[in-house]
Amino acid sequence: MKVIAIIQARMSSTRLPGKVLLPLAGVPALNHVVSRIQSCKTVDKVVVATSTDFSDDAIETYCRESNFDLYRGSLLDVLDRYYQCAKSVNTNTIVRITADCPVIDPIVVDAVVTGFLAGGYDYYSLSGEFPDGLDCEVISFNALEKAWKNANLPSEREHVCPYIHTSHKSEFKTGGLELFSGLQHMRWTLDEPNDYELLKIIYDSLYKPEEIFLTNNILLEFQKNPEWINVNQTISRNSGYQKSLVEDAVFLKTNH
Repeated sequence: MKVIAIIQARMSSTRLPGKVLLPLAGVPALNHVVSRIQSCKTVDKVVVATSTDFSDDAIETYCRESNFDLYRGSLLDVLDRYYQCAKSVNTNTIVRITADCPVIDPIVVDAVVTGFLAGGYDYYSLSGEFPDGLDCEVISFNALEKAWKNANLPSEREHVCPYIHTSHKSEFKTGGLELFSGLQHMRWTLDEPNDYELLKIIYDSLYKPEEIFLTNNILLEFQKNPEWINVNQTISRNSGYQKSLVEDAVFLKTNH
C-alpha cells in the first residue's frame, strides 16, 4: 500500500507572510519539513501541495530547484487541493503535514502511520497533550473522497479533515495515538513572528546538516534553557481553525 505525504504550503499567511520559505539555520523552513518527512520509514513519496495563486509561484520555483514533487491546486479550498493531489498520485493512504511545522518528528509520523495501517482506520492522528508543531494526520483515500464530495462548511474545506474527525465522525473509523503528556503548552509551529524567533533559537542550537534532531533533543534544550518557553507563550493555539469556525457561523446564517 503506497503511503503519500502531502505537505500543504502557501506564501499568503496573514500573520507571517512568506513563512514557509523563511530561513532556519540558513535553510528555508519548507526544506526542513520535506527533509524530515523524507526520512520517515513509512512514507513512500512526499509531495508539496501549494496553490495556483501567483503568490505561490515562489514555492513552485523553490520546489523545482530542489527537485521536490509539486502539485498546485485551489488556494482556499485546501480539501480540494488534497483530494486532487492524492488522486493524481494514485494513493490509498495520505499523510497530512503542514509546512508550518519545521520540527515535525519523523519518528512520531512513523508511529502514527503504523497505527493507522495496523488498525484499518479511515482517519488516525497524533492526539493527546503534544507540542503544537508535531501535528500529523493519516487519512484513507476513500474517507478523503467522501469528505471532498460532501463537506460544505468553510472550516471543513480549509482544514481538510474536520468533516471526518468532527462533524461526521460517526461515519468513519477514527483513532489517535497519545505519545506525550503535559506538553500541550509548548508551541513549535511557525505561524507568528514570535514563533519564528523561537524556531530560530531551536535551529541555531540543534541543527546539523544531514542530521535530524528529534523531539527529545528539543525537550532537553528546553530543560537547559527554561526561558525559551516565554518567547511565544502569548499566542493562542489553533487560531486559524477558530477563525474558520466563525466563518462557519456566517456561512450557515447566509445559506439557511
